[in-house]
Amino acid sequence: MLTRKQHQLLTFIDDYLHRTGFSPSFDEMKVAIGLHSKSGIHRLVTALEERGFIRRHHQRARALEVLKSPPRPAGKIVPLTPHGLQSRENVSPPVPTASAKPPLTGSVEIPVYGRIAAGVPIEAVKDTGETAMVPASMLGRGQYYALIVAGDSMEGAGIMDADTVIIQETPSAENGQIVVALIDGEEVTLKRLRKRGPSIALEAANPRYETRILPAERVTIQGVLTSLLRKY
Repeated sequence: MLTRKQHQLLTFIDDYLHRTGFSPSFDEMKVAIGLHSKSGIHRLVTALEERGFIRRHHQRARALEVLKSPPRPAGKIVPLTPHGLQSRENVSPPVPTASAKPPLTGSVEIPVYGRIAAGVPIEAVKDTGETAMVPASMLGRGQYYALIVAGDSMEGAGIMDADTVIIQETPSAENGQIVVALIDGEEVTLKRLRKRGPSIALEAANPRYETRILPAERVTIQGVLTSLLRKY
């Protein structure tokens, strides 16, 4: 038998692996099940490993393998996300998720969720009902959506006004990655992420724009840039 926290963590890891193809970070696990320290996560992971539910690959980062899927009760399913347990009534992410499990060849249709500022942040993007056809070779495992760039603040990174950027949905990113960042739950922007202790720096790729430094709790990562499409 698993404890409630062990079952929650195993469910989260299993769902995350199926959704992204890689295991969650300890910070994501800590937030997801409502713990205040990583040491608690270490204890839970060790317990799951000892009971044969997961395997850790110690030579690699973010490398957990689920050996036995968690038992799931019948009835209503309550989503367990990187932001914690949510009721169905509360599930309304600012940037909606998209389905993209591409075949090996051909093209994949993914939704376009409007315009995103590569300059001054704009109001949170909404689902436009439009879609974009993307070569399957440009996508990996996980969830994807597209955004239309408005502005020139990322032109130094080769991202121009009116480009269509392809975003892989993820709640975390590595230093230096270009991300879709939601600020204060209201504004969305496309910038390069820099972690500075308790703060997040959203860095433009155009000297005419200043780097914006914010407390980490004001910034939510909505995805990372994987590729772009451009019309001539």
